[in-house]
Amino acid sequence: MAESDPGTPLCSYAQFTEGPFGDLVSDWDEDTVSDFLIEGTRLCEDACDRRLAPFTKTETQRASGIDPDEYEDSANLPMDIISVLGASYAAALGASSLVRHCWLDEFAPRYADMWSYSDVTVTVIRSYGGTETLAPGQILNGPEPDTGHLWFQLGQFIPVGSRIQIAYSGGYTIATPASLVRGCRFMTAYLVLKELDPATTVHDPDQLHADALMVMSEYARS
Repeated sequence: MAESDPGTPLCSYAQFTEGPFGDLVSDWDEDTVSDFLIEGTRLCEDACDRRLAPFTKTETQRASGIDPDEYEDSANLPMDIISVLGASYAAALGASSLVRHCWLDEFAPRYADMWSYSDVTVTVIRSYGGTETLAPGQILNGPEPDTGHLWFQLGQFIPVGSRIQIAYSGGYTIATPASLVRGCRFMTAYLVLKELDPATTVHDPDQLHADALMVMSEYARS
């Protein structure tokens, strides 16, 4: 049997039960309420189409484009040895342009000061063939919490069209914005009330079907 969602909810058990919503679950144990809080968190994330609670994921981006000012007509710019070797390698293989930028899917939509990244691993899957896992020193800057931007050190051999595979952890790990805590409380209370009112759930197949479609719509192909 698959394990239940092990995620961290946006609203803790203590935060949910310290107010009037605590009366809704006064007869339930903490594990049951915590499961509902995870469901509420996932529904909030589905509604926003982004991860918000602390997470760990792997995503793949296509390397495309470069600012011409960063590479073209740069023969007279001073470069360190790593950059020189990278540029020479690119020229030897016939690469006319390289990539220095990548943007992660997940970043802070608001309150970037409460967001953080950790355990970032970047693997380049080159369009020419072969892979390379970049060392931390090969990433010039990032990821930036407000944009998800990664900036690669000048001289990395990343031809346009390569794939950039990034494994990372992130989310509101420093603190959870109070508005998200409240949103999760409301969403969880909605789920609890649906469970406690059998007239609108268990005994009404049309309503159950409508509720299921509402949840599954976030997983539909766009």
